[in-house]
Amino acid sequence: MLTAANVVLAQPAGAAPAGASGSLPSLGDNSELSAAAERRIGDRIATAIYRDPDYLDDPVLNDYLQSVWQPLLAAARARGELGAEIDERFAWQIFLVRDRSVNAFALPGGYFGVHLGLIATVGSVDELAAVLGHELSHVTQRHISRLMTQQNRQAPWMIAAMILGVLAAGKNPSAGSAAIVGGQAVAAQSQLNFSRDMEREADRVGFGVMLDAGFAGRGVTSMFEKLQQAGRLNDNGAFPYLRSHPLTTERIAEAQARQQLAPTAGSKPGKETVAEAGKARVLHTMMAARARILAAPGVDALHAMVAEARQRVSALPALSALSAQSAVESPATAANSRDAGALYAGVLAAAQLRDFAGARSLLARLKPLSAPIERAASAVELLGIELDLLAGVEPPSAASFDMARAGARDQVLTQARSLLAAQRAADVSGRLQTWVAGHPKDAMAWQLLAVAYGSQNQPVRAIRADAESRAAQLDYSGALDRFKAAQGLMRSSPGSADYVEGSIIDTRTRQIESLVKEQALQDKIDR
Repeated sequence: MLTAANVVLAQPAGAAPAGASGSLPSLGDNSELSAAAERRIGDRIATAIYRDPDYLDDPVLNDYLQSVWQPLLAAARARGELGAEIDERFAWQIFLVRDRSVNAFALPGGYFGVHLGLIATVGSVDELAAVLGHELSHVTQRHISRLMTQQNRQAPWMIAAMILGVLAAGKNPSAGSAAIVGGQAVAAQSQLNFSRDMEREADRVGFGVMLDAGFAGRGVTSMFEKLQQAGRLNDNGAFPYLRSHPLTTERIAEAQARQQLAPTAGSKPGKETVAEAGKARVLHTMMAARARILAAPGVDALHAMVAEARQRVSALPALSALSAQSAVESPATAANSRDAGALYAGVLAAAQLRDFAGARSLLARLKPLSAPIERAASAVELLGIELDLLAGVEPPSAASFDMARAGARDQVLTQARSLLAAQRAADVSGRLQTWVAGHPKDAMAWQLLAVAYGSQNQPVRAIRADAESRAAQLDYSGALDRFKAAQGLMRSSPGSADYVEGSIIDTRTRQIESLVKEQALQDKIDR
C-alpha cells in the first residue's frame, strides 16, 4: 500500500464483484480540486521522480506491468468508473521504482509507481492486479483530490513538495525530513492517509475492476494472507503500506466474502484454464526474478541466486519442448515455474557478476522450459541479447534480424540496442522513427534514436531526438535548450538538416517555449 506522500499507499485490493456492491454506497465526489489542477500537481511530482536515480525504465518489466495495467484501465472505463474528464486529463502512467520494499503508490493526476520489491514478492499476476486495481480505484474515485480538498488552505506547490518529501522519507528519513519543511506541511501529511471508508471503497471497486479485466479474485485474498503473515512476523520495514494501512478483521472478512460470491467461485477450471494459469505462473516467476536482480540486491545475494540455479539444474531432467508443455499442463506446474524463475535469476545474476560462461550455460537450460510459452520464450530471447550486450559481444541475432518484425516495446528497444552494437544504425533509426510517431512520450526510444542519428552523422536530428526525450519526462526547460541548440546548429551549418526537419524543430520549439511560460505563470499563481 503505498501512498503518495504516505499519501496514497498502495494496498492490495479486495472489492465486491459486480452486482454485490450494495453493502457500501459510493462516497461521491465532494472534491473542490479540479482535474486540471490535480494533474498539474501530479506533473510536478512526476518531474522530480523522473530525475530520481531510483526511477527505472526497464522495457521488459515495463511491458509485463503494462500487460496487467492496460486491462485494468480498460475495465474501469467499461464499468463507468473512469469519468470522461479525468480519463482525458489525467496521465494514467505507471512507472517502476528501484526499491526492494513491497510498495506501490498512486499520485495526483493519474501517475502510479510500483516498487520492484512488490513485483518480486507477489506470488502471481492476480496478486499484482489486486494491488494495482486497488490503487487505480483510489484515483478513479477521486480519493486523492478529496484529501487535497481538506488541505484547501495549502498551495498546490506545497502539497507537491510534501508528497515528494514523504516519498523520499521512505528511502532516506533524513532526506525526507529536509523536504518536509514547516509545521503546516507536517500537519497536512497526517491528513493525507486514506480514510477507512476510502479504503473500503477502493477494495470494493478494485475487486470488480480486476474481475472484469480477466484476473482471478483469489489474488486479493492471497495477497491479504501475505500481509497477515508479515504482520504476525513483526514487519521489519519491507512492507511499508502494512504500517500505514494495517489490515483489519473487517476488511479481510469482506475480501473473503467477495471472493466467495465472485462468478468463478466454486467452479472447476478446465484443462485450458489450468494450462493458461500455468503459463502465466511461469512468466510471472521470471519477471519476479528480474525484479529481484534489478533491485540491486548485493554481491552475496547474486552469488546465492547463481548457486540456487545450479542446484536446480542438477535436479532437472533433459527437457524437450514437448515435455515442458506437459509440465505446464500438469500438477507439476508450480515446480516448473519455480525452476524457470530460479534459472532466469541465475542467468541475470551470473551476468551481473561477469560470469558470462556460467550465465550462458544456465540460459541453455532455461530455454526448453520457456519454449512452449510464447511470452516467456520472448523474454528469454531478450535475456540472451541482454547477456551478449553486457558481455560486449555482438548478439548473433543482429546479423539477420529485421527490425520491422519487432512489435512489443521490449522487443523494439532491446533489438535496437542489439543493432546499434552491430553498427546497423540506419536500420534502427527507421524503425524507431516509426515507433516514436505512435509513442511520442517514450523517452528511452527517443534516447536510442538520438544515438542512432549521431552514429549516422546527423547531429541536428540527434539533438532533436534528445530534446524530445527530455520533453517526454516533463523536463521542458531542458528540452527547450536542446531545441534551441538544434536551431543554432542549423544556422551555423547550412544544409545540416532538410526543410522538413527544420520546420518540425521550429514548431516544437514554439510549443515547448509556450509550456515553459505556462509552467512559470502557474507557479506564480500557486504560490
